[in-house]
Amino acid sequence: MGWSNILFFKTYEYSIKLTYVIFFIVLIGCENNSFNDLNVYIEKIKNEQKANIKPLPKMFIIQPFIFDAKGLRNPFIPYAKLDKTNSAMIQPGDKNIKPDITRQKEALESFPLNALKMVGTVNIKSTLWALIKAGNSGIYRVRGGNYLGKNYGRIIKISINKVELTEMVSDQSGLWLEHQTSLVLIE
Repeated sequence: MGWSNILFFKTYEYSIKLTYVIFFIVLIGCENNSFNDLNVYIEKIKNEQKANIKPLPKMFIIQPFIFDAKGLRNPFIPYAKLDKTNSAMIQPGDKNIKPDITRQKEALESFPLNALKMVGTVNIKSTLWALIKAGNSGIYRVRGGNYLGKNYGRIIKISINKVELTEMVSDQSGLWLEHQTSLVLIE
């Protein structure tokens, strides 16, 4: 090895040692345990006015509802399979009840019942007629025995303030049921 190589290694060793010394000096200079700016910020936040928080609303106690299905029909059993001994349940349709589909339909049978309104009565030759308004189609005069509504509704009685009728609807088994409904005079 020549002198130039030895000098190179010596200067290299000195430069590494010098780098370590500078690093430790800088590290010691950076060591500052002063957190003054952080402490000032924390005190500032602590001293700020606190927002007023509204109290929680008063809790209301809700009484539980207990459903009692005693005496009601089970909605998951078809009409035809209901127990006939329970008189509170709806009985299946009668095989003898069915609408007359061969007769010619009247004008008010083309409207659903909820679209018809009773607007008055008129007495002609001791027969009480009801005046029925059918949407925008005008006012019709009907009497007992006439039909109205889409469910084969037949008028059974007309009084001064009400038209009573019997409708026929089909149940799930294809049998027909009759039920009473009415149209009330609109003031």
